[in-house]
Amino acid sequence: MSELKPGIKGEASVYVDHSNTAIAYGSGGVSVFATPAMIGLMEKAALSSVDPLLESGMTTVGTRVDVQHLAATPVGMRVVAESELLEVDGKRLVFRVEARDEMEVVGRGTHERFIVPERKFLDRAAAKKK
Repeated sequence: MSELKPGIKGEASVYVDHSNTAIAYGSGGVSVFATPAMIGLMEKAALSSVDPLLESGMTTVGTRVDVQHLAATPVGMRVVAESELLEVDGKRLVFRVEARDEMEVVGRGTHERFIVPERKFLDRAAAKKK
C-alpha cells in the first residue's frame, strides 16, 4: 500500500451508444450520455489507477461520489474520464474526477473509495441472502 500516493492518475473511455443513454438507464427521457454512466466511467478511471498497486486479495469499493454533470454528450461521441488521487487516509482514497467529450468538460467532482479485503467483503455481502 506504500505505493499509493497522491498524484496517481487513471483514465477510462467509452463511446456513447444507445446502451449508455439516459433513456437506457431510466434516468431521463433523452438520448444523451446518462449521468449514471458518466459516474461509472469516473469510478472506472479511479479504480484502474490504484488496483494494480494493491496487495493481493485487496480491492477498492466506491463509497461516495460528488459530481456535477455539466453538459450533454450525444450518441456517437467519445467520453474520457480522468482521475487523480488527491488523498490517502489509511484505507480511504479520495480522487478528483473529470469527464470530457470531444468538445468540452462534461462532468467533474470528487470520488471516494475504500481499500477492503475482497473475500471478506464478498462474504459479508453474500451473508445478506441467508
